[in-house]
Amino acid sequence: MGHTSLDKIIALQRNPANIRNLCILAHVDHGDQEYLLNLIDSPGHVDFSSEVSTAVRLCDGAIVVVDAVEGVCPQTQVVLRQAWLENIRPVLVINKIDRLIVELKFTSQEAYTHLQKILEQVNAVTGTLFTSKVLEERAEKKKEEETESETLSGEQVYDWSAGLEDTDDSHLYFSPDQGNVVFASAIDGWGFRIQQFAQIYRQKMGIKAEVLLKTLWGDFYLNAKAKKIMKGAQAKGKKPLFVQFVLDNIWSLYDAVITRRDKEKVEKVMASLGVKVMTRDSRHSDPKVLLSAICSQWLPVSQAVLSMVCEKLPSPLDIATERVEKLLSVGARRFDLLPEQTQELKRAFLQCSSEENAPVIVFVSKMFAVDTKALPQNRQRPLTQEEIAQRRELARQRHADRMAADHSGTTPQEGQDGVSIKYSKPEEDEVQRETFIAFARVYSGVVKKGQRIFVLGPKYDPAQGLSMLPEGCSASDCAPEVPHLSCCSMESIYLLMGRELEELEEVPAGNVLGVGGLEEYVLKSATLSTSPACPPFIPLNFEAAPIVRVAIEPKHPSEMPKLVRGMRLLNQADPCAEVLIQETGEHVLVTAGEVHLQRCLDDLRDRFAKIKISVSEPIIPFRETVVRPPKVDMVNEELGKQQKVAIIHQVKEASQGRSSDTLHVDPTGLVTLNTPNKLTTVSVRAIPLPAEVTCLLESSSELIRTLEQINMSLREGKSLDISLKTLESIAGLKAQLETLLQGRKWRNAVERIWAFGPRRYGPNILLNNVEGYQRPSVWQCLDRVGEVGAQAALLRDFDNSIISGFQLATLSGPMCEEPLMGVCVSVERWDIQASAAPQNQDSLDEDSVSHEALANSAVEGSRETCAKVEGTEAVPSQTKRRPEAASADYRPVSGQLIAIMKEACRHAFQAQPQRLMAAMYTCEVMATAEVLGRVYGVLGKREGRVLHEEMKEGTDMFIIKAVLPVAESFGFADEIRKRTSGLASPQLVFSHWEVISSDPHWVPTTEEEYLHFGEKADSTNQALKYMNAVRRRKGLYVEEKIVEHAEKQRTLSKNK
Repeated sequence: MGHTSLDKIIALQRNPANIRNLCILAHVDHGDQEYLLNLIDSPGHVDFSSEVSTAVRLCDGAIVVVDAVEGVCPQTQVVLRQAWLENIRPVLVINKIDRLIVELKFTSQEAYTHLQKILEQVNAVTGTLFTSKVLEERAEKKKEEETESETLSGEQVYDWSAGLEDTDDSHLYFSPDQGNVVFASAIDGWGFRIQQFAQIYRQKMGIKAEVLLKTLWGDFYLNAKAKKIMKGAQAKGKKPLFVQFVLDNIWSLYDAVITRRDKEKVEKVMASLGVKVMTRDSRHSDPKVLLSAICSQWLPVSQAVLSMVCEKLPSPLDIATERVEKLLSVGARRFDLLPEQTQELKRAFLQCSSEENAPVIVFVSKMFAVDTKALPQNRQRPLTQEEIAQRRELARQRHADRMAADHSGTTPQEGQDGVSIKYSKPEEDEVQRETFIAFARVYSGVVKKGQRIFVLGPKYDPAQGLSMLPEGCSASDCAPEVPHLSCCSMESIYLLMGRELEELEEVPAGNVLGVGGLEEYVLKSATLSTSPACPPFIPLNFEAAPIVRVAIEPKHPSEMPKLVRGMRLLNQADPCAEVLIQETGEHVLVTAGEVHLQRCLDDLRDRFAKIKISVSEPIIPFRETVVRPPKVDMVNEELGKQQKVAIIHQVKEASQGRSSDTLHVDPTGLVTLNTPNKLTTVSVRAIPLPAEVTCLLESSSELIRTLEQINMSLREGKSLDISLKTLESIAGLKAQLETLLQGRKWRNAVERIWAFGPRRYGPNILLNNVEGYQRPSVWQCLDRVGEVGAQAALLRDFDNSIISGFQLATLSGPMCEEPLMGVCVSVERWDIQASAAPQNQDSLDEDSVSHEALANSAVEGSRETCAKVEGTEAVPSQTKRRPEAASADYRPVSGQLIAIMKEACRHAFQAQPQRLMAAMYTCEVMATAEVLGRVYGVLGKREGRVLHEEMKEGTDMFIIKAVLPVAESFGFADEIRKRTSGLASPQLVFSHWEVISSDPHWVPTTEEEYLHFGEKADSTNQALKYMNAVRRRKGLYVEEKIVEHAEKQRTLSKNK
C-alpha cells in the first residue's frame, strides 16, 4: 500500500458511502483503494475484552480472526456476542492455515473437514444468539395474538412452532459462498475468498462464475467424463471441488517450496501462475522467503480482506434503525416516549448528514494518553534556509562572547544566568507530561476545530434539559445550570494515522477522529452534542468484570501526590481499570486479570506516575453465605439428630453469651434484639437462598437497580414513563423468582420482598414476615403505576431504617467483613414503643404502635403516627419529613434501629452454618498427550477441578476445561508453561461464585473425626486459611496460636 496524502483522506471523508469503520481482532495487512478504511485493532487476550467493547461501539463492522488450529476459543465467543449486542456485522478470517500443512501434516481432504468444523462452531455461536432473539420476538407476538383471539369465537387451534422456520437467517451465518469468509495465512502473505478461484476457473474451464460460487464450497465434485458438477462427493468417495480446485494447489506449492525444495517444480508453478520473484528471494536459504514472495503476488491477503470489507461490511449510511433506537434508549426509558426533538434526531443518525444545520452528535468511547511531544503542533518541523543561516549566525555570536569572557573573566550577572538555566531544566521536565486525546466517532453533523459543544453525563435527562434551557439555546450561549450537562470547547481535532496524529480543521459525519482538550470534562466515555435534546448513549457493554485488586503505595512517602495523580491518569486512560481509596486509606487498583494488572502497573511506573511503587499481594474478593445444616460429618458419617442439635447449640450459646441482656437466640435460629433504650424490638432469621435464585439475582442486578429507581420515583410522587420492554423484563424476573421459590416456607415470598441488598440491588433478599404489616410491594410498578399516595401511606415510620440496617449487614458479613451472597433475611417481628415515635406528633393514644394494631384497625392505620410517610397528604407541614431524609425529629431512635437491625442480621447469620464463597475462573487448556499429566498436577495443586476433557478430532491435542479459584490463579499461567515447556497455555475467564464446602469454624466432634483429623485438626482448612488471610489484611482479630508447647525445650543445633 502506498502512502496516501492527507488531502486525499480529507476528500474521502466527505463521502460516507465509501467509508468503512471496522475493528479487527488480530492484525492483517490491508490495502486502500478509493475507500476510506478506519481500522481499529483490538487485543485478542481475554483480559482486554474491554478494549474490544470500546472499539465495537465506534464501528459498523468487525473482522473476527480465528486460528485454524485452535478453532473457537472463549474469546471468540465473547467477541461475537459483543458484535451482536452492538448490532454490527462481522466477517470471518480463518488464519494460520499454513500450520495445518507444516505442523499438523494434514492432507488437503483432512484440512477441508477441519475447516468445515470450525465454520460450524462459529455459526453455532451466532445461531444461539439469533435463536434467543427470535424466541423473544415470538413470545411478544404470541401475547398480541392471544389478546386478539380472546375476542374471536370458534375452535381453538394451538400453534407450537417457535417461529424459527419462517425467519430468514441466511445472512447471519458465515459461509464461503456468501463471500464473508477469507482463508488466510498472514505470516506467508496469502489469503483468498472462493470468488477469486471462481474467476480463475471460469476462464480456464468455461464454467459460469455463478455456478462455481455455489459449488466450490460444499458436497460437490467434478465428473470429468460427463463434464458436470455433481452432488454427493462424500457418499461417492470423490474429492470435493474445494479440495480439488483450491486446497490441492496450495498443498502442492508448499510441498515443492518447503518440503522438497524442488527448484524445477517451483519454476513450473511460477510460470503457470505468471509470478516473477527477485533472484535474492529465490536463492535465500529460508524457503519461507520464497514462499511469501510467490504467495503475496498470487493470492495477496490484503486484496482478499479489502474486497470482503468493501463488499460485505456496511457504510455509516447503512446504520440500522434498531441500533439507533437502542443507543438512544437508556435504562427504563422508551424511545417513543422521549421528547419529540429527541426522536427527530433519529433521522439525523440514519441520514449521516454533514449539512451545516445538522445537529452534531459525537460519542467518545475511550480516552488515550499521548506524549505532548507527539502532538502535531509540538512536532519538530524542518527548518528553512533562512532559519538555518540565522541560527548559524547566533551560534557564532555566542561563541565569540564566550571567548571574550574567558579573557576578561566571568561577571556575576553571567554566573547568575548560568544558575538560572541550570535550575530551569527540571521545571521543563515537569511541563512535559501526558495529554489525553478522546477517541470518538461523529454520528451526525460536522465537527469543527474550536467548536463549543454540550457534554451529556450518563444521568442526563433530555426532557429536563429542554424544560430548563431557553428554546434554541446552543453550547456557545451562557446557559443556566442543568444537572449532568456541561459545555466544553473542542480545542483540536485529529486524524488518527496509526501512531501519528494529523491535525484537521473539520471532520464530517461517519468518521472516526481524535479530540483534544476534553480531559477535564470526560472521564472514560461520554456523549457530545450541539443539541440538548440528545440523550446520552447507553453505557458500553464490558464482558470482563474487574475482579483482581491490589493496594499500591510509593516507595518514598514524599511521592504520594505523584502516585495519586498517576492513578487518576491511569483510571482515565484504561476503560476497565478502577481506582478506589478504601476506608483504611489504601489506594486500590482493580483490574480484569493478571495480564491486565501487569500492564496497568507498568503504565503507572513508566508513564503516569514515573515513580517507584510498592504493590501488595492481590486482594482476593470473597463472599459470605449460609447453607442448610449438614447431614454428614467431615468423614462422611451420618450425623445423629442429638449431636447435630448440640453442634448448633454451641454456636448459639457462644453468641448468646456475648450480650444476653438485649439479645436472645432461640433453638430454631430466630434472633431477637432490643435497642439500648428498650423501645424497639426486632426478630430476624437467616435462610439460605436456593443457588438458582442467587444466580438469577446476580445476573439481573441492572434490572433490579432499574426497579429500585422506579420505586423511588413512585415513592416521591414523580411520574415516570417506563418502557414496555422494561416492564416485561421486571415481570419476567418476578415470574422466574416465583417458579424457583417453591415450597411451604417460600409461600408468597416474592410478594413479601422488602428489599434487595447490598446497595439495593445485590443477591440477598430482605423478607417481610411481620404479622399484619402490609407494606407496598417492590413490584408495585407492575400493578398500579399511578396510585402513588395510597400505597405509600401504608409505609410505617422507620421503615427505611430497617432497610438501611439490612444494607449495612449484607455489605460486610461477620466472618471477614466481605459482602453476603445468597442469604434471605426474614423479619418476623418488629415492635416500636410509643415514645420512640417522632416528638412533634400531636396525639398518641396507645403506649405502643405495633404492626398488629395497624392491621386490626384502619383508623389506627391512618393516624398521625404514619403521617410522615412519603406521598401522604394528611398533614401538609409534615409530608416533607420522610425517613429517607434522616430527619432530626427521629432523634436517636432511627440510628439505634439501623444498628440493631445490622446486629440482628449478623447474629442470625452466625446462628446458621456459615460458608465462604470463592470467585472462580473457567480455565481452558490445550495440551498434547505428553504433558497432560503435568497440567493435571498444576490444577490439582491449585485447588482446581477438571470438568471434562476431550480430544480435538484429527489432532493429538486435548482440550481440558476446568474451574480454578481466583485466589489460586496468580502465577498459574507461568507455572503451567514452565511445567509443560510451553506446550500448554491456559485461558482464564471469570465464571461464577462457588461455595467452599469446608466450614471455617469446624472442630472435630465425633470419634471418627478425632481419629481421622487428630485432636487439633491442624490439617489445612482451606476456608479457614482464606478467612484468616482476609481478616489479617483488614486488621481484624485472627484466632490463632503463635506459640505452641512453650514449656518444651527447642534444640537449635545438634548436640555433639
